[in-house]
Amino acid sequence: PGIKFFRPCPLSGKDAPIIDYKNIKILKKYISDTGRILPARVTSVSQNKQKKLSKEIKRARLLALL
Repeated sequence: PGIKFFRPCPLSGKDAPIIDYKNIKILKKYISDTGRILPARVTSVSQNKQKKLSKEIKRARLLALL
């Protein structure tokens, strides 16, 4: 117990993809098979990016893109 490892946020840093409701390919990576948004502890996304990601997923759902 107590062994933790650090994974950097895949949506931050250099050459990171832009989180946008029109970018369906990126958004689908962070949705489960049942259509639920995956938690940040599973995807290792930072807290700020997770909020933006969930907001954009909800926006894409509203526009029937997902």
